[in-house]
Amino acid sequence: MWRNGRKFFCLFKVVGFLLVNALTRLDGDQNEHLTVEGLKKWEADHGQIPAGAFVAMRTDWSKRWLDGAKMENKDAKGVSHYPGWSLPALKYLYEEGKITASGHETTGTDPGVATTKDDYSLETYILSTNHYQIELLTNLDQVPESGAIVVISFPKPKGGSGFPARVFAILP
Repeated sequence: MWRNGRKFFCLFKVVGFLLVNALTRLDGDQNEHLTVEGLKKWEADHGQIPAGAFVAMRTDWSKRWLDGAKMENKDAKGVSHYPGWSLPALKYLYEEGKITASGHETTGTDPGVATTKDDYSLETYILSTNHYQIELLTNLDQVPESGAIVVISFPKPKGGSGFPARVFAILP
């Protein structure tokens, strides 16, 4: 129990880790989103995404963390530009692939153009499937695209919507 009296419980999960290197699939377009076609290309190179896996999207966006303006990447009209997932890709992963969770380096699941309009439909979709996602991942450039396992650990306050996670990959 926290000092303020709030109850919490700890979550701990160890699952297979797959990294989709979106750098080679987004063609450098900061508004781009990962598609089913991009995921199928990944599977052609690395094999089918196994059920229960944690799938992370690498964009190297975490290299912008020290500069809030670079993270938001807003244009003159105040519209953010950063990559994200697409709904068909998420449905492919969660419904067909039966993955456990997904993650990314940006501040949201939805591309920046969508979040500027307060459109969080992709994040809402994931949470509506009783799965979770982890934002603001880093060091994905140090993990292979397949063959690792990931440990995800964090306390979750009862009734809370989220909490910082400790996530690390283990390379067998």
